[in-house]
Amino acid sequence: MITKPKGCYDIYGKEAKNWQFLNQIIDEVMTNYNYNFIRTPIFESTELFHRGVGETTDIVTKETYDFIDRGNRPMTLRPEGTAGVVRSFIENKMYGENLPVKVYYNGTMYRYERPQSGRDRELTQFGVEVLGSDDELVDAEVISIPVNIFKILGLQEIKVNINSLGDTESRNIYREALINYFTPYKENLCEDCQKRLEKNPLRILDCKIDKELDIMKKAPVTIDYLNEESKIRFDKVKKYLDEMEINYEVVPTLVRGLDYYNHTVFEIEAKVEGFGSNNVLAAGGRYNGLVKLLGGPETSGIGFAAGIGRILLALQKEKINIPINDSVDVFILYVNEEEKSYSAKLTQALRLSGFIVETEYNNRSLKSQFKQADRLNSKILIILNSEEINNGKIKVKNNTTKEEKLINIEELIDYLDDNLFEHCDCGCEEHNCDC
Repeated sequence: MITKPKGCYDIYGKEAKNWQFLNQIIDEVMTNYNYNFIRTPIFESTELFHRGVGETTDIVTKETYDFIDRGNRPMTLRPEGTAGVVRSFIENKMYGENLPVKVYYNGTMYRYERPQSGRDRELTQFGVEVLGSDDELVDAEVISIPVNIFKILGLQEIKVNINSLGDTESRNIYREALINYFTPYKENLCEDCQKRLEKNPLRILDCKIDKELDIMKKAPVTIDYLNEESKIRFDKVKKYLDEMEINYEVVPTLVRGLDYYNHTVFEIEAKVEGFGSNNVLAAGGRYNGLVKLLGGPETSGIGFAAGIGRILLALQKEKINIPINDSVDVFILYVNEEEKSYSAKLTQALRLSGFIVETEYNNRSLKSQFKQADRLNSKILIILNSEEINNGKIKVKNNTTKEEKLINIEELIDYLDDNLFEHCDCGCEEHNCDC
């Protein structure tokens, strides 16, 4: 038997409906924020991720899925979304449009890492990117997006951690401070961090192996090395978060794992019992030099990414019920070929009228069809009878009250409207309300 690759999952049934519900919430929130959807290729030139994500990151050095295509070109399955969006921004000359450009994506990423709870090799990420504004209010807005989505979903304990890496000058000074501090302890560091000490010492602070060492707890922190301009900028970000009534904690050791970040970086955690070390649901930061690094004009940028699977896992851990619609409005039953033919016609008409409709496909007995209708939580049953159809009549059964009626065919839509809406508590006029 052929099985799925390790770290990949089939999503179907109720779980698929949970994913669809979450995606619907995301789309609605992004519409309110006036962000436009963007779709970029699942694979791109390997150079894009090596230059964009950074040669010293774990994603590039250990986790990318690389291949040579038939044109002998090195390609990589995208491990994250930012680099592709920035490439699209440059290639499509979006910088000539009305700035800032505010976009969001929702797609599959691939990382070759050890699969564990909340961390897969094939993962779906939702994220946003804002290109063309260095305003501190944009930083606060981007942080507010996942916070508001998590609140809408019902997650109770959300913790926002923020920090500032400062501008290029501040970051370079801090880099030298880290090199001077860690050099005497080089032999105490893991093999990866010994290499990072020379190439990108900030990545040492993000190490999962050495994070419990005493020397890590006493390492220099970014806040102490910010120049005055960077301090003022960070204070403004915090002020706007205060205005938005978003609680946060400044975590001086927060650096994030990608090379392109500067100024604001942040993580949003779910305080979920039993969630372990994978409680970060969303993370991101500012990357003012990335567009230029990839060949575009000097352009400011900021964004974040959130794992869809990890969000759903957090909802499950908090025992939050997702209001999915797992019922059918109408199930049409029949016995003979004439009735089956009419079922095809009626099913089409009702679906085009906005109802969720099912019928029989395996030529089962009428008794078995009733059982199938119950398994599908069908609200209304239509039991077709050739003689009644020829007389312009149709038999309907309310599967909740068990009331049966023989009505004129032309009255069917009105009957369905009356009987499907009477169980809706929200007063709406939608056939498929999820209330």
